[in-house]
Amino acid sequence: MRNPIAFAFTVALGLAFTSHGSAEDWPGWLGPRRDGTSAETIAPWREPPKVLWKVAVAEGHSSPVVAGGLVLLHTRVAGKNAEVLTARDSRTGTTVWSAETARDPFENAFGTGPRATPATGSGKVVSQGVTGILACRDLKTGKEMWKIDTLREFEAKNLYFGVSSSPLMDGERLFVMVGGKQAGIICLSLADGKTLWKSVDERASYSSPILTGEGAGRRLVVLTQAGVVALDPLTGKEDWKYPLVDKLNESSTTPVVLGNSIMAASVTYGAVGLTPAPGQPSVAWKNGSLTCYFSTPVPTKSGGEILTVTGRLLPPPSSILRCVEASTGKELWNKPGVGKYHAALMRLADGRFLMHDDFGNISLFEATREELKELARARVCGATWAHPALAEGILYIRDEKELIALQMR
Repeated sequence: MRNPIAFAFTVALGLAFTSHGSAEDWPGWLGPRRDGTSAETIAPWREPPKVLWKVAVAEGHSSPVVAGGLVLLHTRVAGKNAEVLTARDSRTGTTVWSAETARDPFENAFGTGPRATPATGSGKVVSQGVTGILACRDLKTGKEMWKIDTLREFEAKNLYFGVSSSPLMDGERLFVMVGGKQAGIICLSLADGKTLWKSVDERASYSSPILTGEGAGRRLVVLTQAGVVALDPLTGKEDWKYPLVDKLNESSTTPVVLGNSIMAASVTYGAVGLTPAPGQPSVAWKNGSLTCYFSTPVPTKSGGEILTVTGRLLPPPSSILRCVEASTGKELWNKPGVGKYHAALMRLADGRFLMHDDFGNISLFEATREELKELARARVCGATWAHPALAEGILYIRDEKELIALQMR
């Protein structure tokens, strides 16, 4: 005979997972698939989400990541030429460990803290500072395993805003855009930091690399200062390249996979849809009005549309949320004034979107080809350019002063 208590528990557990989606970490830049998507869902709220905890943090635009019960954040050490990676208990905010790394002096009117987001995997965490110091540490203890000054090691010049590209971890390999001589992109052993290969003689941009495809067709796709390049991740051999040069050298948007094509964009160039082919890809479409700054576009669940936040260079600064047809690049609708310079997009398991703008608001909405329907909205923090992280129903956000954990279930 079926145990009624066990049966009720099983049903309740099933409903819980149906309602909230699969639990997963947010291990690096743009989440577990590096595309701004989450396997969780968020129900519309009537009151602002509950603050589970918040802690004061120092300067930086690096985004939080969540792995192994820890939330990690990379910041500057106030008053010092140093940066610190801090691991906190994801449920309480209590510091588990912190590790400081010295750096060269760096000054910039738009912030002097780290910009790149750490990567986690294989029991390790890798952070990259604004002057190019790449450090690998044990995830549980923070113990340093190896460290490289990438700008010196690979003869690269720093960028105006500082090193910003987030490293990409893939098994026991680590991919980093450096911008050095014959070392625009490098692949390192995660175990010891030794160079496995280096490729392309191109300056770095502020964008971050992605991996796409399977098996022999798998490619590392990177938007450098010169354009989009696809490499064999095992050897670094170039497969194809497309020129995309931003007039201000401010390419920051991560390339986006759209089925069998790739979307790339920058703030002065606009956006382009590329169909990969050996040598040079074909252009599926180009739209000069899709001037993405540092918010990465995210496709809808069907893949037929792309949501993208674009900026304007002429004052006053203002951002526009646009819905674009993925196959043609044609704009379907837009919503102006969603941010000053930036708003981060996250697609949830049910196809809804969560947006975190640089004014400090979060909003939950549905997006179709015809319209946007806002379901909930709340002011949750101060000004920020960082992206949020979502793990086990908790949204982690950082502004200029605090790291905040919000209960979203």
